[in-house]
Formats: sequence, C-alpha cells, structure tokens
Amino acid sequence: MKNMIVMTLGLLLFSGFASAAGDAYIGEHVQTNIRSTDSLRKGAKTYMNYCMGCHSMEWQRYNRVAEDLGLTEDEMMNGLVLTDAKFTDKMTIAMAAEDAETWFGKAPPDLTVIAKARGLDWLYNFLINYYVDPSRPTGWNNLTFENASMPHILWEFQGIRQANFDVHTDAEGNETKTFNSFEQLEPGTMTEQEYKAMVTDLVNFLDYSSEPAQLIRMSLAPWVLLFVVVFTFLAYLLKVNYFRDIH
Repeated sequence: MKNMIVMTLGLLLFSGFASAAGDAYIGEHVQTNIRSTDSLRKGAKTYMNYCMGCHSMEWQRYNRVAEDLGLTEDEMMNGLVLTDAKFTDKMTIAMAAEDAETWFGKAPPDLTVIAKARGLDWLYNFLINYYVDPSRPTGWNNLTFENASMPHILWEFQGIRQANFDVHTDAEGNETKTFNSFEQLEPGTMTEQEYKAMVTDLVNFLDYSSEPAQLIRMSLAPWVLLFVVVFTFLAYLLKVNYFRDIH
C-alpha cells in the first residue's frame, strides 16, 4: 500500500509539471501500438542501452517485461540487461539520487509512469526536438522542454542541429522568439525517418511500461465484446418470449 501511495504521488507530481509546461512546443503527433511486440522489443533495447544508465523503472520487473514481450530469460538478461541484475529484480539503477543531484543538478526521474504523466506526444517531441546550444551546461537545449538538464543522449543517431528562431519586437520593445526551423549542422548515423521510428518504438515501450495491464485488457476485449453480443441476443429472445402473451 505504501508503494502504491508513493507511486500515485509521483504521478500527480509529474502531472503537475506537465500542466505547467502546457505551452510546450508539440510539432508532431506520434502513432504507437503496444500490441506490436516487435516495436516494444526495439523500444526496450533502446531504453536499456541509452536511458537506464540514469533513469530507473522501479515499478517494473525484468521478468514481467520479458513475459509481456515474449522473451526468454536468457534473451532478456543476456540480450538486453547490461548489469548483473537478477531476472526477478525491479528495474532499478545503481546511481544514488545524491550523486545524480551533484552531477546533473537534479536526480533524473523514474520513468515507469512518465508516459501517463507527460503524454506520448510530449515524450516524442521532446526526444526529436533537441538542438545545439553553447550557452547551456550540457551544450544542448530542447524546443519542447526549454533549458532541460538532460543532454541529447541520442545525438549520434539524429546528428547535430541548430534551431532558427524569428525574433519579434512589440511596441514596448519587448522581444519574443518564435521557432522557425531546424538546420542540420552534422548528419547522424540515421536518416530522419529512421531516427523518428526509433523514438516511436521507445515511446511505445514507455507507454506499455506505464500500464502493462493494457496488454491484458486488449487481449480480453474481443471476448468481452462477444459476450455483450451474445448476452444482448439472449436478452432480446427473453424479451420476445416474455411479452408474447402481453397485449
């Protein structure tokens, strides 16, 4: 019960941050499908290799992910997991929160329910809208989450981009910037389409992780609908029989 309360409070906290960032730049919408095992596996691989060094998923377990993604214990632990964790362990990280605050200014959040807190479009745009910014400590900035403390961990795939802004000055001399376009300074190892596909798979995995029971509900949905149809038909026959002698 205590863990559930902490998890709920964390979700509410993230939701508050998301509401506060309601004016975030959302330039594209993402289409995910958690029923695609192939997409979930690709997303899990990206997460394990590039996200889990800093971000835990302490409300998930390796064996649960393996079961839902159709992976054997060997495929999960030797193919995806890069630590000496056990198959039944929670997906936690070794980095202490105190060290993270020292190195990054704040501890990277747990990402188990981040898809519920932020939304899929926000996560997708956050991951595709990085641009180089020498004024920032990490050398990067983000169009969707301005002045984010998280560096662009996937930059080698997307390459290095510069953001171009239009500057507007009102009658009182106040300047405002409006995003115009991205300019590719250095190419990445992936094309734009390939990079966006990788990010889509990662967001898809985060969507699944936020509520693994979605897969169970979806698998039961056809049977529930079949029951409703059969029950409605039987109820109709009962009605006809009941009112047959009523005039």
